[in-house]
Amino acid sequence: MARLRPTREITLHFNPAKQIQHVDDPIHRDLSTATRIEDTLFVCCDETAGVDRLTRTGKDDWGDHVHFNLGTLIDLPAGPAGEMDIEGLHCDGAWLWVCGSHSLKRKKAKRPDKGPEKGLERMTKITRDPNRWFLGRFPLARHDEGVVPVAQDGSRHAACIELKKKKPKLLKWLKGDPHLGPFLDLPSKENGLDVEGIVARGNRVWLGLRGPVLRGHAVILEMEMKTTGDGHLKPRKIDGERRYRKHLVPSRGQGIRDLALDGEDMLILTGPTMAGDGPAEVLRWPRAVRAKSSAVLAPKALVHACDLPYRGHRDHPEGLVAWPGEGGRADGWLVVYDSPEEKRIAEKGASVTADIWRF
Repeated sequence: MARLRPTREITLHFNPAKQIQHVDDPIHRDLSTATRIEDTLFVCCDETAGVDRLTRTGKDDWGDHVHFNLGTLIDLPAGPAGEMDIEGLHCDGAWLWVCGSHSLKRKKAKRPDKGPEKGLERMTKITRDPNRWFLGRFPLARHDEGVVPVAQDGSRHAACIELKKKKPKLLKWLKGDPHLGPFLDLPSKENGLDVEGIVARGNRVWLGLRGPVLRGHAVILEMEMKTTGDGHLKPRKIDGERRYRKHLVPSRGQGIRDLALDGEDMLILTGPTMAGDGPAEVLRWPRAVRAKSSAVLAPKALVHACDLPYRGHRDHPEGLVAWPGEGGRADGWLVVYDSPEEKRIAEKGASVTADIWRF
């Protein structure tokens, strides 16, 4: 398949990090996911506990940046300052679904001047950030200033799977799984459990996993949510005694970086599972929403939609969003990047460009 080129760029304008409470790093340099509802674009940086709203300010310009700390809308075990590592956002009607990575994190071997022994010692430490275990949704309300995620809008309430400080519910349900269980104690970027994409339709939710990858197959978990008596979300038992279905996707050894829905089809953005750099592509799973059983997908069940340019340690595709054009007609797909190339960054301010692709 011939390599495609983006049809155009859009520019995202953010406020400087120093103006935002509990945000230390420039958001525009570390985008992890995105979603859109009408003329509102939500993105986030995985180093915070919040989402960032941009609205259209010109034909290809998005700005009027507002940061929403989700810890002020719902109780988080590590509070509003604790990193959520949000890797999945999706607008389904008037709901904003949010998912943290659920991953473990190994410390980096910093400060080589301290000696190799110190680096070895640091790399034995694996940390658990309980805010990363978030999976839930927020009502979207319309205020004068635009669409806003809120704790309550009429009879609709923000809700999530019950959060525990010691271990997330998702890991409890996956424990003993013959495919995924052996990977639950491995850190992210080492083929451990790492959620990096979410889509929802009604009470059905799909999670794309960056890891683990199983003999060249990436994993999509599907759940059907219900609301418990105490207001939490909980997946029903839908596959025997399991509360999830497993869809193993032939991904040529790549993990999932984001998911998107296109009617009944699902688009799957892939990229490297481990910490190194590598290529990225978009796969189309036709009629994915009709799949109602766990299975390994045959290679012919997927359509290769696009190879995205490989630029080494820069421009890592992290978010995939349907992008309507004038009159609401589909115009393409927005791709946002982590570690963007310097030419994407404005010389002054906190702006970055993203690409519109047609597959």
